[in-house]
Amino acid sequence: MICASPHSEKGAALVVGLIMLVLITIMLLAALALGSANFRSVSNMQFREEAVAAANRAIDQVISSNFTADPVAEEIQVDIDNDGTNDYVVQIAQPQCVYAQQAFGADPSSLSLPPTMTVASTWNTVWDIQATVDRTGNAGGSAVVIRAGVRALLTEAQKDDVCP
Repeated sequence: MICASPHSEKGAALVVGLIMLVLITIMLLAALALGSANFRSVSNMQFREEAVAAANRAIDQVISSNFTADPVAEEIQVDIDNDGTNDYVVQIAQPQCVYAQQAFGADPSSLSLPPTMTVASTWNTVWDIQATVDRTGNAGGSAVVIRAGVRALLTEAQKDDVCP
């Protein structure tokens, strides 16, 4: 029976231990990289959704105003989380009148009224409103473009002023 002397191992356990330590370290680094990539992905999705919400809020603000009287481009500051600090800057392009059609004719009961008081003098107009949230100067660095179509009822004089 041959017995190995303690001097014949010469650090084999140390080499195996170091190899295992290196393998565990590589596995931990891979898990950390995977986790941080997932975190960045979810963060980017959140920032994009916030930018879309900011653009929609700005479009709602424009629609709520009398934008057909004087359609101009504007910049709207949006506080998406209501903390008192503006989080997003939304660029609203000049609203464009893309379609106009005369509203339905006057009801028979209003034939005796002057034309300015009947439905016949009104126009259904369709407007294109574009909101852009740029990457620069915004909380999440997300960039989106949102377009909305809006129908507005205008008088003939108003329609002639703003629709081609």
